[in-house]
Parts: sequence; C-alpha cells; structure tokens
Amino acid sequence: MKRKSSVGKVILFVCLGILAALLLAFILLMYLLPVFERVDPTPVDGSSAWMSRLDDNLPLSQIVLPGTHDSASNDVQLAFFSKCQDLTIEEQLEAGYRYLDIRLELDGETFKLMHGFTACKTSGWPFSGTLYLDTVLEQCYQFLDGHPSECILFAVKKEHGDASVETFETVLNDVISKNASYWLLTDQLPTVREARGKLVLLRRYSDPASLGEKSGISFQWASQDNRTDTSKHIVAEQNDAYTLWVQDRFKYDSQDKWSAFVNGLNDALANSADVAVHFLSTNGSSSYGHPYKYATILNEQLMTEDIAVNGWVIVDFASSNMAYRIYSQNFRN
Repeated sequence: MKRKSSVGKVILFVCLGILAALLLAFILLMYLLPVFERVDPTPVDGSSAWMSRLDDNLPLSQIVLPGTHDSASNDVQLAFFSKCQDLTIEEQLEAGYRYLDIRLELDGETFKLMHGFTACKTSGWPFSGTLYLDTVLEQCYQFLDGHPSECILFAVKKEHGDASVETFETVLNDVISKNASYWLLTDQLPTVREARGKLVLLRRYSDPASLGEKSGISFQWASQDNRTDTSKHIVAEQNDAYTLWVQDRFKYDSQDKWSAFVNGLNDALANSADVAVHFLSTNGSSSYGHPYKYATILNEQLMTEDIAVNGWVIVDFASSNMAYRIYSQNFRN
C-alpha cells in the first residue's frame, strides 16, 4: 500500500513539474522574448517638429504622413501575439509619427486601451496596471504644448466591450470636452493650418448619438483581413464627404503583404484618392501570428527599396528612421 502511495506521489510531482515547466515556457514566450524585440529609439534631428516645414494651406489628405498600428501596444497582455510597437506613444510622437491607431473599450466612465481582447499595460511587467485613455491623452496634450506646429490624427476604434456605440461615443465626447481646446472636431478633412496644435478625431464607428461634427471625421472601412480579391489592392470606402482608400490586408504573409502595399500605393495614385491609408502591418496567415516577425521583414523592405510612398503609411514596430523615410517624401524636389 505504501509503495502505491509513493508511486502516486512521484506521478503527482512529475505532473506538477511538467505543468510548472509549461507555465514557465508560456511566460518566457509571452513576456520575456518580446522584451528583446526592439527598435532604435533615437529620434532623427527635426523629427519632433517636421510639420513646421509644411505649407499651411495643404490639406492633411495630401501629406505623406507616418502612423503607427495599434499604437498603445508597446506593453500589452500576451505580448508575443499582441505587441505591435516598441516605442511608447510619447516616443512615437517625438519620432515624427502623426497618426495614432487607438483601440478603446469603455470601462465605466473611462476607456481602456486594448488590442483585440488583450489589454494594453503601463509597463512590460505581466502584472502591471491597465493603460487608460486619460494617460494617453495627457501625453498627447504635453506633446502639442511643446510642439504647436504639429498635429495628431487620433483614429479611434471601438474594441469589444458591452457598451453600445451610442454610449461609447457619448462618453468619449464627454472626455474630449474636458480639454476641448486641444481638439479639432470637424466632419471635414482640415488643412495644415487648421490642424496645427490639435488632435484631429477620426472615428472608426458610426454616429448613432447624432453628434454631427462633434463626433469627428468619419473614418470607416470594412475588414480586409486575408481578402482574396486583388483586382484592387486598395479599397474605396465612401465616408460622408470624401472617399477613403485603404489597404489593410492584415492576414497576409510578408511577401503577399509587400505586394499589396506597393500595388496599393500605385492604385491610390491612379485613382486620385481623396485620402489613402496604407497599412504595412500584418499578423500573418495563421490564427495567431507574431507581428514582430513580419515587421522586421517588411520594415527592412520599406527602408531599402527605392519606392515613392504616398498617403498615410501605418507601420508596426515603428522606428525614428522609418518615420523620416516616410515624412521626408513631402520635401523632395
């Protein structure tokens, strides 16, 4: 009887050891490995105020503008699958990025930053606190205070949660109203002069609360994921007073994604797009991808291949040199 008991204990300890090893491997994969997925954080000279060189009368839609995909996901749950940035939002702005992709879930009277079902965090520690919108907005306000020549395109998407779209946009409007002087709320695409020193709200949801121009610029498109119809690599979406052209094939592997990106640039020029948004980000064709894997390949191609970019270019694992590569297109003779 004692022998059976001893065997049972051994089996139990072995099982517990296996579980502990699997848990450790999971933690290492999800949180430790992404710590080493880095980009060069050193800003290029002049990157924090590059818009100061733009003509005031230019529409924002005609500017070649760098942006980040899932901008707040530098620290995030399940980071191996969900991390899309290394730089913080403050660092992104200093580096020259002027389009922020903000995914929000309503939490009471405030908002959590999300990437899908994973919450963005205040640090890389697995048990760190959740990142809230108030923190991100304060960072944006401080940046604009120090850089009045710049603007921030603040593209908001409702990410899950039980709140209705009407409640979501009403609460967001209340949050914005507390610091209204920092915001340009309009339903029209502004000029550089109109946008300087402001956050420009782009909403990726409808306007059931009928807020009109206070709801921001309609900025919606249907999910493209691994869309197989490649007759056009960039898709036209009618948004109120303008046509938005978008390439956002986020379930492509790197080779197909690069082709879609380059062909999308060409399609936008050929069709005289009102606004063209080109995502270089992808999660790959599998159910759960690893954004860093694809970003290292695609970002290198953007930096080394001799192609002229146009529109708003949105990237994963954004670096200062990439921002310069994009916005310097505005100043070529």
